[in-house]
Amino acid sequence: MMIIMNMLFIIICMFILGNMIFVSKHKHLLIVLLSLEFIVLSIFFFFLILLSYIEYDMYMLMVFLVFSVCEGAMGLSILVSMIRTHGNDYFQSFNLL
Repeated sequence: MMIIMNMLFIIICMFILGNMIFVSKHKHLLIVLLSLEFIVLSIFFFFLILLSYIEYDMYMLMVFLVFSVCEGAMGLSILVSMIRTHGNDYFQSFNLL
């Protein structure tokens, strides 16, 4: 039980660290996407521990991984298209109007 509590504490710290990076480093799109993937990874670990603790099937984890991979691919395609059109991944050079 103590090992699970320690792992949950580490996962919560991962989640908070990912959110802090997401909020503070909003200059580059690549850093924002990496922090979002870090948050998704911490949520995946949380689901893994939770589902193994209650001895439930891992099908939900497979669905979660499919959606997280699709989210990562979509973010990467947005990054590539932004670099091709603007030359860099700065949010300052990307005019929203």
